[in-house]
Amino acid sequence: MLLTRRQLPGTYSAGMPGEPHFDSDLTNAWQCIRLPKVLLHDHLDGGLRIPTIIELAAEQGYRGLPTTDPDDLGMWFHRGAARRSLELYLETFEHTVAVMSTPEAIERVAYESAIDLAADGVIYAESRFAPELVASPRMSMERVLRAIRAGFDRAAAETGIVIQTIVCSLRHLGISAEAARAAVRSTDYGVVGFDIAGPEDGYPAADHMEAFKVIRDGGLHLTIHAGEAFGIASIKEAIECGAERIGHGVRIVDDIASFDPPEFGPIASVVFERQICLEVCPTSNIHTAAAGVRNLGEHPIDRLVRDGFAVSVNTDNRLMSNLNLSDEYAGLAATFGWDAHVFARTNQTACESAFCDEATKARMRSRLLEPSAS
Repeated sequence: MLLTRRQLPGTYSAGMPGEPHFDSDLTNAWQCIRLPKVLLHDHLDGGLRIPTIIELAAEQGYRGLPTTDPDDLGMWFHRGAARRSLELYLETFEHTVAVMSTPEAIERVAYESAIDLAADGVIYAESRFAPELVASPRMSMERVLRAIRAGFDRAAAETGIVIQTIVCSLRHLGISAEAARAAVRSTDYGVVGFDIAGPEDGYPAADHMEAFKVIRDGGLHLTIHAGEAFGIASIKEAIECGAERIGHGVRIVDDIASFDPPEFGPIASVVFERQICLEVCPTSNIHTAAAGVRNLGEHPIDRLVRDGFAVSVNTDNRLMSNLNLSDEYAGLAATFGWDAHVFARTNQTACESAFCDEATKARMRSRLLEPSAS
């Protein structure tokens, strides 16, 4: 696949201070996707390998899978994306969570996830998971997080990837404060942040203020799913609740009257001026019909990046959307003509917005400044 040669705006010009000096005539998408990558929004239970699901189901006696044929099961998991159905898309998590019922299974899933990310060129990732979904009287949320850390550590020792955990809690389950306390107690297991996900409409972020206070008092970071399935009001509320990043955030366009010339409403102006990172997941947004986008060409990510919003590129759920981060890059390159300089900019944004310490960011910056592999 070849990139379209295209003159990008001055903000993307090669040779800006602190930017990598890649070949300015870069036209091969393969060179773009081999760039070192930073990934901030990837769900652990949305990235299992199909054979692993089948094997874990057999080991645990789980009989709920719709099929145990690998090809058919893969098609079943992807059907929600193919039909642009959020309901079908979300239905699949019942099975991924079901096979993550023991510490050993969770460690395996975490290990394989990190291995797959490293093979895709990801040098730093923040993986999010809701331990409340698999916790039981026999397996506390802290035990879940310890198992995740063990899997990540094994993968890190083999590949060098740096991968941290964001504890996620579901808005409609009402136990976010308990999940937040588990997150704070698990900082030794690589927990760096907290998130709430699930249905936005009817489940306001403000209902979780106790959890957010626990997170702030515990010295952890906060990101909130907002502006995906609901409008600009959810982004406004996430900011008011103290979110440092916004999960998805594509409905920010509801507060943008014009991109050329820029004409931002009050919430879009705050996001722009504070450079609050939007954790954009382009393909997932298409698959769930977020902001009404039907294809990548309609997605606002290119306009948001061009106008200077802080945007990172993410996968969301690799299994359900049947892709990896390189696939996202290739799609953006083919659709919008993005070259290595644009990807470098979004990766630098992700680096500066990451929930890690400054020493880790410094190492990331050095990796991001390396020339792309030939």
